[in-house]
Amino acid sequence: MSIVKFNSPVQIQGGREITEVTITDTMRQAGALRGLKLWEVATGDVNSLITLLPRVTQPRLTEQDIASMPIDCFAQLANEVATFLAPSAPLEETDAQEN
Repeated sequence: MSIVKFNSPVQIQGGREITEVTITDTMRQAGALRGLKLWEVATGDVNSLITLLPRVTQPRLTEQDIASMPIDCFAQLANEVATFLAPSAPLEETDAQEN
């Protein structure tokens, strides 16, 4: 789970304003990427992220919410998705030898 705090409030459907969004642990499941190309999501393809983010956000954002949000807020969400997809750092050689 990861919380993204926006620099300014974002208005979503229903007239609500939000200041943060949680990327849920659903993002850790391969099923969240169903129908998407991993490379496109990892490289920040806008259409792929607009499809993915409603599956993994809390409050649950709609595609329309995401498409109409300010670019800086969208970029924050895209960056967090990229962080989720980044491989874990390999063990240091000395750590591997100790185990």
